[in-house]
Amino acid sequence: MPATRASTIIFDLGNVLLDWNPRYLYSKIFSDKDEMEWFLEHVCTHDWQLELDRGTPFAKAVAERTDLFPDYAKQIAAFDARWQETLRGEIEGSVRLLEALHDQGAPLYALTNFSAEKYRDTRPRYHFFERFRGVLVSGEEGVVKPDPAIYQLMLERFDLEAGDCLFIDDRQDNVTAARNIGMKAVCFQSPTQLEAALLDWGYF
Repeated sequence: MPATRASTIIFDLGNVLLDWNPRYLYSKIFSDKDEMEWFLEHVCTHDWQLELDRGTPFAKAVAERTDLFPDYAKQIAAFDARWQETLRGEIEGSVRLLEALHDQGAPLYALTNFSAEKYRDTRPRYHFFERFRGVLVSGEEGVVKPDPAIYQLMLERFDLEAGDCLFIDDRQDNVTAARNIGMKAVCFQSPTQLEAALLDWGYF
């Protein structure tokens, strides 16, 4: 076992354990793929979605966006009313790794950019949440990755040491931020790649 092996593993949720993409919803709504991509680039944008993850209520965000783009009122409203359709389900290979780590006794946590509203609706749908000793949700805290403050809050909330943590996230900027405060970190690409990384860290 490598001396540098982390004792605690912190998972991101979206696109690490949960297969999330707004296109799963909007491909059902738009018949024109180019229009769908324009909508996601200019209307329900990444930055707009990030503000939902920061804690902006869906009702407020939808109303403000509808005022700006009234011709897309129904499509904007769908991001709230049909949000669960942006999830395809759990990423089975990743969940299997989570279960294996749990069976080994590894302390498991989650740090996620997630609307508080949608997190409350999503958590009961997936049993793997029971494996976490704690989950920090951006929408409940008013701060999102990669802001260093959310990583520091994670450490303080659960009494963790940065050097003892291995953080797994699908976005390189979030991984870099974790490393900058002293965590070990892996940028997730696939369950196979993650398993290989965990093997390198001395797991399994």
